[in-house]
Amino acid sequence: MTSATSTTSTNPFASITPPAASAKAASSSIDQAGFLKLLTTQMTQQDPTAPMDTATMVQQLTEMSTVSGITEMNQSLKDMTTELTGNRIGDAASWIGKKALVESSTAKPLADGSYAGEIALSSDATSMNVSLVDANGNAVYSQTFNGQKAGVVDFSWNGKLPDGTQSTGPLKVVVSATGASGQMTPATATWATVTGVQSPAGGSAAQLTTSLGTVAPTDVLSLS
Repeated sequence: MTSATSTTSTNPFASITPPAASAKAASSSIDQAGFLKLLTTQMTQQDPTAPMDTATMVQQLTEMSTVSGITEMNQSLKDMTTELTGNRIGDAASWIGKKALVESSTAKPLADGSYAGEIALSSDATSMNVSLVDANGNAVYSQTFNGQKAGVVDFSWNGKLPDGTQSTGPLKVVVSATGASGQMTPATATWATVTGVQSPAGGSAAQLTTSLGTVAPTDVLSLS
């Protein structure tokens, strides 16, 4: 992230307020109401022997009305976008402190120190083993499932190591499954704690900050 660097102004006039600063600045443009007033004034003051060309002014007035309508429509759309973005952020903010299931092969401890996730089997597995492996390649937890039907299989571990200490992770989820057709490649998802909400500039959708990193709300498979 690039941080902005503050600089001290060397402008000798920076502390001097122009005499007309408090007055409304003169505008070189004219709005629709002003144009109508100008048109009425010119028509009442015109020379009867050389009347003004009203067709040109009417055409300009029509163009001004069109531009004004587009401007108002754009502002309405902008207001609607801002409102919808605010609602999305408000909805996502209600997720803070909850657990989100995210497709990932990395597991991090939840608030109570436990690890949990789900394995999705596309077909029946005659045998399946789920292991949680630390950064040194050691399996700190392992669970075997036999004769597992196709579907979602939950796994969880309390995070307690053999010496009684708590595993701090992160841990890699390693799944080995075998079916009727041989080796299988199941999909893996783990539970992560939602810790915050990010609101990107430009009105784009809010992002969730979790123990696994930044996640889009649409990527959350389940919420608990």
